[in-house]
Amino acid sequence: MTRIFVATALTAGAELDLPDEAARHVAQVLRMRTGEALTLFDGCGGEYAAVIVDAGRRDVRVRIDQHHPVDRESRLDVTLAQCVSKGDRMDYTIQKAVELGVSRIVPLLSERSVVKLDAERWDKKLEHWRGVAVSACEQSGRTRVPEVAAVQKLDAWLATPAEGRLRLVLAPTESVSLRTLDAAAAIALLIGPEGGLSDAEIAAARRAGCIGIGLGPRVLRTETAGVATLAALQVLWGDLG
Repeated sequence: MTRIFVATALTAGAELDLPDEAARHVAQVLRMRTGEALTLFDGCGGEYAAVIVDAGRRDVRVRIDQHHPVDRESRLDVTLAQCVSKGDRMDYTIQKAVELGVSRIVPLLSERSVVKLDAERWDKKLEHWRGVAVSACEQSGRTRVPEVAAVQKLDAWLATPAEGRLRLVLAPTESVSLRTLDAAAAIALLIGPEGGLSDAEIAAARRAGCIGIGLGPRVLRTETAGVATLAALQVLWGDLG
């Protein structure tokens, strides 16, 4: 079933025109036609059965039918604080993190970050990453879209209150494993960039209340590390497996 996110409150019985990008995808990529069914969600919980009442090349109008109060969100409330990686590596991390149930993603700049952009290009990156998150929700069946926060510096994020979250930082030299920790429902996970966090940054993370953890004997790439840790958290404390 095709799932489409609509960034406006949905109401059973109403009709609406799909947003431009969604309409193009439905009409031109999926080649859906009048009378075909699809699923809509607005990020407020649950999803709606809908049917296409008019489909052109660029415009698609749908009728919203029954609301289904499904809940596919993780019982873990995980913030992924991910140092920005280059190319499509960050896209991969965001996509898979959303599929694994992350609640919030905070892109960070650290000492060894290799991506350098001006303010305008960062804004475009952020818009793109939020689109990646939406697409991942559409694909994975999630009904709430995780926040992708504005890019900030690592030290600024470390200075924010933990708000009761278990703070973790992945460090290849650490011997502490997730299995040795008490289960937590609210977690903040810090992942370094391509070159890893510096010793000074890891020390700063510890001062900010982060617990250093290892994830086995092999060194993982930055785009893999967060995804692997999220999967492990879901297996140990969440709803995976």
